[in-house]
Amino acid sequence: MVLDSRPRSYRQQRPDVFGTGLLQRKGEKKKELRPYPFLSPSLSLESDSSSNQGQRVSLPSKAKCLPNLDSRPPSTPLPASQSPCSWMRRSESICAVNRRDRVRGQIRSASSLPHIPKAKVERAGNNRKSPCLLVALRPVNIEKEKERFFQSSFTYNPQFEYGEPIPETVLEKYRDASQQFLSQAIGIMNAVLEKYGTYESFEATNGGKLLTKSQIWSIIRKYMQKEGCSGEVVIELTEDLLSQAVMMVENSRPTLAINLSGARQNWLEGMLRHEIGTHYIRGVNNARQPWYSLEGRKQYGLKPANPTEEGLASLHSVLFRKQPFLWRAALLYYTIAQASHMAFSELFQDLERYVQDASVRWEYCVRAKRGQVDTSQPGCFSKDQVYLDGILRILRHRQSIDFPLLAALGKVSYEDVEQLKAFGVLENARIPHFMQDLERYMQQLDHIVATNCLSDQELEMLLPA
Repeated sequence: MVLDSRPRSYRQQRPDVFGTGLLQRKGEKKKELRPYPFLSPSLSLESDSSSNQGQRVSLPSKAKCLPNLDSRPPSTPLPASQSPCSWMRRSESICAVNRRDRVRGQIRSASSLPHIPKAKVERAGNNRKSPCLLVALRPVNIEKEKERFFQSSFTYNPQFEYGEPIPETVLEKYRDASQQFLSQAIGIMNAVLEKYGTYESFEATNGGKLLTKSQIWSIIRKYMQKEGCSGEVVIELTEDLLSQAVMMVENSRPTLAINLSGARQNWLEGMLRHEIGTHYIRGVNNARQPWYSLEGRKQYGLKPANPTEEGLASLHSVLFRKQPFLWRAALLYYTIAQASHMAFSELFQDLERYVQDASVRWEYCVRAKRGQVDTSQPGCFSKDQVYLDGILRILRHRQSIDFPLLAALGKVSYEDVEQLKAFGVLENARIPHFMQDLERYMQQLDHIVATNCLSDQELEMLLPA
């Protein structure tokens, strides 16, 4: 299924507004506005469906928290042969692969090389070689090993097999887990359990009802209109994903697949802010920058896009929730830290305190142990720790980060914004609609800090520089 498949450009949709956008904090006089003439104004300042529309968020009182265990290098124009979607890469937020290997596009990590060459997409049943790292890391015997694991009353350690060789350089890169933010991860999860008893109860209370297809289409259509990108992204609704959504390139077009079974009333727009409002918009802006290529990034001496990319997207997922707990990022961080010194079966038992559903626990353990053959040995694939890492770094520096400029410059780290602002192609750059009201946006970030039992003092101690 395609949502408004007509390939219109943003300029065609809104030809009269470029170069005139101004961002302001509410309450400021016009003469005090800080001009951002390069930013495209939002079509709407509506809040998302999970927030109180038109109302500011009141910060909670101190939450009850459990103790925490000068010259510009020449710009390089985009090659004429470059695919319209060649800047696209997979959002790392969802390490999901179609369960039955149905339609799947070419997928890349958000921090990998900025370009994806035009790919020929082939349907299931055809012989093809996939360059997708996450496909290579998914065991081909996963269902067989899951059945054996469950039949053993969770005592058997799976022996995974892989259809494609996994580069040793990749395994080496993600071999070591970090413990730096383990205390904060535990504190976040404990705060949820203290308030709701179980995560399942938190989800049922805050996520809202599961949506029908027609309801999902309605929310998606409205969101695309807010971002001014109707017709630019193909939307597929499926029941075959292992997580909420996955962004990919299919037939040279950006495609967002959404899991029907996980589309909840109050959380669907957060997923769209994550995938479209962050990854897609920053990707579009990045394609116009002189650092769009690997060579360009080297020329400008850029830091990796992550952890900023995934940290920013993860914050946007929960931005307007009444209870914006960072549960998922915290659980992924914790699971990987534990996997680094536990066998699969030990890890599964250890997670029971946080996740009651055995099938959900299995998936978290597989994510942490992917790449291993013999899971009786300690070891992990630490890539998923990037979410909490990025979140905490952005929250630590949120008062000094120019968030609209961070979006406009593309796939760059917040640490590089200051040095790049003089060199970026900023005219007509896109900015997510939810960043238009900067005062409200900053209030939401403060709300996230307070809800998750964090503090500025703690963040400064963790990340002094």
